[in-house]
Amino acid sequence: MRQRRATWTNRLLGLVGILLFLGIWELLPLLGIVDARFMPPASAAIADLLTKFGDPVFWVAVWDTLVAWFVGMLISVVAAAVLGFVIGSSPFLRKFTNSTIEFLRPVPSVALIPLAVLVFGVGVESALLLIVYACFWQVLIQVLYGVADVDVVAMDTAKSYGMGRLARVRYVVFPTALPYLMTGIRLAAAVALILAITAQLIIGTPGLGAEIARAQSGGAYVSMYSLVLATGMLGVVINIVFRAIERKVLSWHTSIRSEVK
Repeated sequence: MRQRRATWTNRLLGLVGILLFLGIWELLPLLGIVDARFMPPASAAIADLLTKFGDPVFWVAVWDTLVAWFVGMLISVVAAAVLGFVIGSSPFLRKFTNSTIEFLRPVPSVALIPLAVLVFGVGVESALLLIVYACFWQVLIQVLYGVADVDVVAMDTAKSYGMGRLARVRYVVFPTALPYLMTGIRLAAAVALILAITAQLIIGTPGLGAEIARAQSGGAYVSMYSLVLATGMLGVVINIVFRAIERKVLSWHTSIRSEVK
C-alpha cells in the first residue's frame, strides 16, 4: 500500500513538473523576456499540435520515424544480445574483446554522420547506421554485466547435475542476465528515438526530424515547436510501453515484485 502511494505521488509530482515547465514557457514570451517571434507561447505550440493530429503529412512523418526506430532497435538488440551471451560466456573472449569494446563504445554516433552519408546517402539506411551503432553498445554492455553476475555456485551445481552448455545458458545464465537485458533494451529504446530524430534533422531522412528542420528553415516557428512537443510525447509513450513490458517480463523478479506491493 505504501509503495503504491509513493508511485502515485511520484506521478503527481511528474505532472506538476510538466505543468510548471509549460507555465514558464508560456510566460517567457508574454512577459517579453524572449522574442515571441522565435519562441511563441506554449499554448500556441499545443494548439498547432492539436491541428496536426488531423494532418496526414504529420502521421506519415511519425510513421517514418517509428519505422527507423523499430528496425534499428530490432537489429541492435538481436545482434547485441547474441554477441553478449557468446562473449560473456567465454573468459577468453571477454579479455580478447575488452579493449576493442572500450575503444569503440565512447565514439558518439553523430560522429559517423559523414560516413553514413558517404556510404548510404540521405536514405533511411544512414539513420539505421547511427541508431544501430548507438543502441548496440547499450544492450551489449548490459548483457555482459548480466552474464558476469551469474552465481558461480549455481553454475557449478548445474554442471554437477550434468547439464550441458545450452541447458546452463537457458536455466542459469539467461534468468540472471534477463533483468540486465531488459534494462539495456529500455535504454536503447530512448537512444534509438534520439538518433532517429537527429539523423532526420541533420541528414534529412524522412520523419519528424526532417519536418522540424523544414519548419525552422521556413520560419514556421510555431509549427517547429509543436513538432518538438510531438517528439517529446513520442518519447514518453515509448518509455511507458517499455516500462510496462519490463514489469510484465520480470514479474517474477524481486525488484518488480517490490514495486507492486
